[in-house]
Amino acid sequence: MRRDFPEEGDIVIGTVIDVKPYGAFVELLEYPGKEGMIHISEVSSGWIKNIRDYIKKGQRVVAKVMRVNEEKGQIDLSLKRVTEQQKRAKVQEWKRFQRAEKMLEMAAQKLGKSLEEAWEEVGYLLEEEFGELYGAFEGLVIEGKELLEGLDIPQEWIDALYDIARENIELTNVKVEGFVELKSLAPDGVKIIKKALTNALKANPYEDVEVEITYVGSPKYRIEVIAPDYKSGEEVLKKVAEKAVEYIEKYGGEGKFYREN
Repeated sequence: MRRDFPEEGDIVIGTVIDVKPYGAFVELLEYPGKEGMIHISEVSSGWIKNIRDYIKKGQRVVAKVMRVNEEKGQIDLSLKRVTEQQKRAKVQEWKRFQRAEKMLEMAAQKLGKSLEEAWEEVGYLLEEEFGELYGAFEGLVIEGKELLEGLDIPQEWIDALYDIARENIELTNVKVEGFVELKSLAPDGVKIIKKALTNALKANPYEDVEVEITYVGSPKYRIEVIAPDYKSGEEVLKKVAEKAVEYIEKYGGEGKFYREN
């Protein structure tokens, strides 16, 4: 179920609707009717002489939510605290949402219903069940109508959603990667590191997600994940990295996970 306001720490996407000398105002695309403000001090890490050299009206931006005051309707945002990886991930997520909502609308049209009715009757339920709307459509292509069995969804909706999914989704794999640094000063440190990497691979819960860990140069290892969608790829990458770090620290070593832009 969609929230009325984003939460502190969320990464959001929006369109700049006004730029003042002290900051910029952003329409939040995922929260209809909500606006956020980026203070000039949160636009860039360096000193800014003219804010319009950095941000312009009509520009699409990805920002981090710093503070939320629901009573006053205030949402403070930051551009400089968003990494390149977070930007790419958010843009990808937004594109998936837009495509999924369009498919939901197409399914609604088959039944003579509006997009608003579609959201109320099945959209919010699918988001709650699968984490995102697009994931539900992907699941229908992979698993068929059985995916929605047991959910409180009328058969006419199941048929329409399945038909639209089959007509509009061609599954392709995506690749995500990150790095871990593993250090151990124990006499059998090399053995401990190898065991940490072996255990890390077992943290992948999905049969359709591939994980490969390669040696880059002491103490650095690359984790490469091939997945059917970005969301599951990111999930597995995080789990594998955390498992490796957890194991090495358990045996007195040091571990760190990070991304490279």
